[in-house]
Amino acid sequence: MRLELVKETLDCQILLGKDRLGEEVQVGCAADLMSDVLAFAKPNALLLTGLTNRQSVRTAEIAEIRAIVYVRGKLPDKEAIELAREKGIVLLATSLPMYEACGKLYALGLAGESASEGGPSDVRRASFLPTR
Repeated sequence: MRLELVKETLDCQILLGKDRLGEEVQVGCAADLMSDVLAFAKPNALLLTGLTNRQSVRTAEIAEIRAIVYVRGKLPDKEAIELAREKGIVLLATSLPMYEACGKLYALGLAGESASEGGPSDVRRASFLPTR
């Protein structure tokens, strides 16, 4: 999915990377817990998060994430923006809650981690959750 479509769909403010909105992301992931992002994110992903400090950008860099969408009307601090500029990571912001933002992107065809090649292989299901 092109980042331009992400911007339009989520009514995002462009914080950084206006010239890179033609780039594609392959999958989406959403988390405020960056250890989950490191464990499950695939390269060329879009990260949706409410974590606005530079840790979100550092995590995106390590996980080879192409762009971050900050949700719930949150905006990153100046250190995060500057780090993203250095690392070439696109930053967007939406007022939508994470759940709705993910739903809109999924409805337009942006795959999640479980739909990508192999999916998350080490997810442990609680015994009370149904399996397919």
